[in-house]
Amino acid sequence: MKKNKAVLFFLLSVLMLISIVVPVIIYSAIKGFGGFAFMFLPAVVLSIILLWLGFFVQKKIATGQIMDEMLQEFVGMSLRKLSLPVVLTERDGKIFWYNDKFKGQFLQGRRKKTTFQELLCMNVNTLMDGHDMMLEHQGRKYRVHSETVCVQDSKVYAVQFVEITDQVKLQNELRESRPCVMLMVIDGYDDVMQYAKESEKAQVSAEVEILLENFMAGTKGIVRKIDNDQFYAVMETRYIYNAMNKRFPILDEARKICVAGRIRVTFSIGVGIGGASLEESEKIARQSLDMALGRGGDQAAVKMENGFNFYGGASKGVEKRSKAMIRSMALALQEMIENADHVYIMGHRFGDLDAIGSACGMAGAIKLMGKSATVVVRRQSCLAGNLIERIKTCKNPPEFMEPEVAVAMANEKSLLIVVDTHNKDILESFELYRKLSNVVVIDHHRKSINYIENAALFHHEPYASSASEMVTELIQYFRLEKDIPAEYADALLAGITLDTKNFVMRTGVRTFEAAAYLRRVGADTIQVKSLFSDTISMYQMRSQIVAHAEIFRNNAISVVKMQNSSVRLLAAQSADELLSIQGVEASFVLYLENGGVSISARSLGKVNVQLIMEALGGGGHQTMAATQIPSATIQDTKERLLQVLEDYAAEYKR
Repeated sequence: MKKNKAVLFFLLSVLMLISIVVPVIIYSAIKGFGGFAFMFLPAVVLSIILLWLGFFVQKKIATGQIMDEMLQEFVGMSLRKLSLPVVLTERDGKIFWYNDKFKGQFLQGRRKKTTFQELLCMNVNTLMDGHDMMLEHQGRKYRVHSETVCVQDSKVYAVQFVEITDQVKLQNELRESRPCVMLMVIDGYDDVMQYAKESEKAQVSAEVEILLENFMAGTKGIVRKIDNDQFYAVMETRYIYNAMNKRFPILDEARKICVAGRIRVTFSIGVGIGGASLEESEKIARQSLDMALGRGGDQAAVKMENGFNFYGGASKGVEKRSKAMIRSMALALQEMIENADHVYIMGHRFGDLDAIGSACGMAGAIKLMGKSATVVVRRQSCLAGNLIERIKTCKNPPEFMEPEVAVAMANEKSLLIVVDTHNKDILESFELYRKLSNVVVIDHHRKSINYIENAALFHHEPYASSASEMVTELIQYFRLEKDIPAEYADALLAGITLDTKNFVMRTGVRTFEAAAYLRRVGADTIQVKSLFSDTISMYQMRSQIVAHAEIFRNNAISVVKMQNSSVRLLAAQSADELLSIQGVEASFVLYLENGGVSISARSLGKVNVQLIMEALGGGGHQTMAATQIPSATIQDTKERLLQVLEDYAAEYKR
C-alpha cells in the first residue's frame, strides 16, 4: 500500500511540475500578457484538478475501495472462467448467477430463471456446509459441494460441481473386477450315492461337472473339484452379481440331475464377496456355506454388508442317516455337563411342547448323571403348562425356574443348553444367555441371521423333525447307568408328535427310530395324547377361526379378532387344522398381540412358509414358521402378506 502511494505522488508531482514549467518557458519565449493568460491559467486549473484527483485517489486507496473494486472484478472474472461449474442460488432455489462452465453443462438452452429444483431435481435446502452429495445429470456424475454465505440477513448458497464420472467408473471397475470365492457342495452326497452303482456315480459326476462348466462359461473364472461333493470356484465380482440377478439358475439345473432315476441332486452354495483379499473372501464364503447348509441346503447364501441374501431354498432338507457326528456330539456334551456346577436349560419364548419337552428330556438325562438341572421357563406365557404339571408329579423332577431368578443364581461355571431355537432374539431369557459363556445349542429350525455364534457346541440339523428328536438321539449315546424315566420319555414323544403333526409332517427314518426308543423306555401314547386335549371353549373358538378363513392362491388366510390369553395357541392349532381343507397348501392365521400383529404359518411342504415369514421379518421352518410385526394393524399386515404371497408365487412359478 505504501509503495502504491509513493508511485501515485511521484506521478502527480511530475504532472504538476510539467504544468508549471511549460507555461513559464512559453511565456519567456513570447513575453506577452496575452500569452501568459492563454498558457498559464489553464495550467493552474489543470494543477488544481490533478491535486484534487490525487487527494481523492489517495483517500480511496486508504479506505481500500479501489482494491476491493479491483478484487471483486478479478474474482468475478475468475469464477466466470473457472473450469468447475459454479452456481449461486437463494434459499428458495432461485438461481441468480452462474459461470460459463455451469451454463454449458447444465443449462443448454434453458431459460435463465430455471430454479435449482427444476434443473437438478435436488432441493437446495438438503445441501449442508461441508457435506458433499452425489448427483447424476445427463450421464455424468458430480460431487456437489455447498457453502452458505449470509448476505444482508439472507442466505446465499454457493454450489460447486466436481465431475467424478471417470473416477466412479474406475471405482466400479475395481469393485466388479475384484476376485471372489464360491464354494459349492452337493447336499447329502454320501447318502444319495450310498446305493448307486459305480456307473451311476460316474454319470452323475460327469453331469455335475458339465453343469459347473456351463455355469462358469463366459465368466473368465476357474472351478476346481476338491472332493467328490465339493467344488471351489474363483471369479470376478461382476459375474456373481449377474448370477444373483438371475437367482442362481444353477440350483434349478442341478435338480434335473437324478441318481438312479429317483433322487435329485441339490447344491448348497456359499459366496464370499467384498473381501479385502482372497483369504478373507474364502472365510466369508465358508460362513455363507454354513448358513446355506444350516437352512436345509438347496440354496445359495451371499453375505452382504447388511446381512445374508438367500436364493432358492424351496425344497426340504436332505435327511442324513449317519450317526457318527451325533455320537461325538453326545460325548462332548456329556463331558461339558460333568464339568459344570449347574446346568440351565431353556428354549424360546412362549415355549411349546417341543421346547419344553426337549428341555425336560435333557434335564432327566442330566439328573441321571448326578448333576442338578433347571428348566428356565416363564410359566405365565408358556404354552405347555400341562406338560410341566405332569413332569412335576414324577420322582425326582427337575426344577422349573423363572428367568429372573436364574439370571441371579447363575455363575461362570454354569452351563446353558438352548433347545428348539438358535435365534438370540427369541430366547426365553437373553440376559441369561449373555451372562453365561458356556453355551450349547440344540435346534432343528433353518438357520437364521441372528444365530448364536459363540456356542461351544452348535448341534443344528434342519432336516430333523423336532428338537425332541435331536435330544432323544443324543441321550441314547450318553453313558448312563439306566434309561430315563417314562415321564421324561412322554415329554420327548409329545414334542415329536407336535412338530410332526402326529407323524405326518417332516418325518424321516430317524424320527421313527427316536419314537421307537422312547416307546421302548416306557413312553405312553395315551398319556401323550392327553397333553393335546382342549376345553370345549377352546375347540369352539378354534372352529370359528377355521370357519372365517379365506382362500388366496391355494393359501388359507384367517384373521383372529378376539382377545384371549390363549390366542397364540389357538392360532397355531387353527393353522394346523386349515391344512386339512382340500386344495390348501399353506395356512396363515393373523392375530393381535402386544400392540402388534403376529402370524402363525403352516404348510404341507410344497410352500416354504419360512421364506414367506422371513420377508415379513420372521422365520422358522419350511412347514412351520411365524412372525411378529410391532405397531401394525390387521388390515395393513394382511395386505403385506398378500403382496409377499404374490411375489413368492411369481418367483417360484406356482
